[in-house]
Amino acid sequence: MLVLSRRTGQGIRIGDSIRVTVVGVDGQFVRLGIEAPASSKILREELWHQVAKDNQEAASARAFAQALAQVHGDDATG
Repeated sequence: MLVLSRRTGQGIRIGDSIRVTVVGVDGQFVRLGIEAPASSKILREELWHQVAKDNQEAASARAFAQALAQVHGDDATG
């Protein structure tokens, strides 16, 4: 992990197309501005974890439905 100190208005570059700038600091909170191509998916980490969990649960439900369909000899997956 790279750890950097930046002041308000300063930033970092990630590759050629992503720029992260410190917009402000208020106590324990840092406001970041992120400039990236529209094709870049940017999520807060806790949301990324939730999406990953939801995807895993959906995949498990699909696998269960497919296994159930095989046992019953029909297509319960729609």
